[in-house]
Amino acid sequence: MNYAPNQEHSASIYAKVNEGEILNLSIDGRLDSYTTGKIWKEAVLALEHSSPKNIIIDASAINYCDGTGIALFVRLRELQEKTGGNFEVRGLADDFQQLLDLFPPKEFQEPQLEKPKETTFPEEVGSVTLEIWQDIRANISFIGESVVALFYALINPWQVRWKDVFLVAEKVGVNAFSIVAVINFIIGLVLAYQSAIPAKRYGGTIFVADLLVLSIFRELGPLMTAIMVNGRTSSAFAAELGTMKVNEEIDALTTMGLDPVRFLVTPKVIAAIFMIPILTVFGDLFGLIGGGVVMLSLGFPVVTYVNEMIKAATYIDFLGGVFKSIFFAIIIAGVGCFEGLRTKTGAAAVGESTTSAVVRGIVLIILVDGIFGVIYYYIGI
Repeated sequence: MNYAPNQEHSASIYAKVNEGEILNLSIDGRLDSYTTGKIWKEAVLALEHSSPKNIIIDASAINYCDGTGIALFVRLRELQEKTGGNFEVRGLADDFQQLLDLFPPKEFQEPQLEKPKETTFPEEVGSVTLEIWQDIRANISFIGESVVALFYALINPWQVRWKDVFLVAEKVGVNAFSIVAVINFIIGLVLAYQSAIPAKRYGGTIFVADLLVLSIFRELGPLMTAIMVNGRTSSAFAAELGTMKVNEEIDALTTMGLDPVRFLVTPKVIAAIFMIPILTVFGDLFGLIGGGVVMLSLGFPVVTYVNEMIKAATYIDFLGGVFKSIFFAIIIAGVGCFEGLRTKTGAAAVGESTTSAVVRGIVLIILVDGIFGVIYYYIGI
């Protein structure tokens, strides 16, 4: 491989493999953006064909070398070092050698990735314990800030952003009315049909109304309403605040001297406390309507169905379910806002916060419902 054109802007390369697997490359002429490309191909081709242990480049005849030529030397050195061989440039002019020295081999070495250290069982237990403790601290801090903000709103109602409260109330209550009504209607319908099968065996079909009104007033009405609202409202709160956190809008509020909890969380909690009990009342109503449809299909008139429900249930049963819904509302709004405010950075952070808000909300709602069930049992409600 020998190229020796006698032109001003030209370069030539001569390759020779000596004994001991040494590749000698002699380059002369001008190494610039016009000539280096051809030299580059020939040099790499010679390297691939010979696979030498050592490369020695004779650069004493190079009269000009710019960044392109230096890149050729760097590339040849990199290819040779990957195979574990040696690389040497001889006779390069001082000016060009100083330019080559600006690119030491260490800067082009691939970093060695360390294998992750295997964690021991005590380390895993400690890590999980620390995460749980940090989560508990964050929850306690948020609950304290929320209680203070609500107390401040109760003392200074004129400082509450009521426009935001009404807007959130529309989203939480009015926009959720249809889904709550449909779900509770179907629950009442299915519950009545399922309970009518065993009741019919003993001639007590009329007592389906008793079972229906008590189960809906005490449990199914408040619980199903809370779960449905949690799925659409808590996730919406978490997504809204999470997006603001990722976009650093929460930090901007803090910089301007505005408390994010008082400014963003309080209107949502107030709206939820007002609207979810109202939704629970309508959920109870549509659940009873669904059961009434079944009772009509079984041959019982509406009057009989209504009178049986009046005899079976009292205002205590109804108000007990509505009272629980207030705590469900606090959980729904509080968990959604809490997960939104603690959103991390990254593309998937908002989705993780939304999922966590829904899951935590459902778990806490069922837990609180169980606590109320035990309390009501012992106080005889």
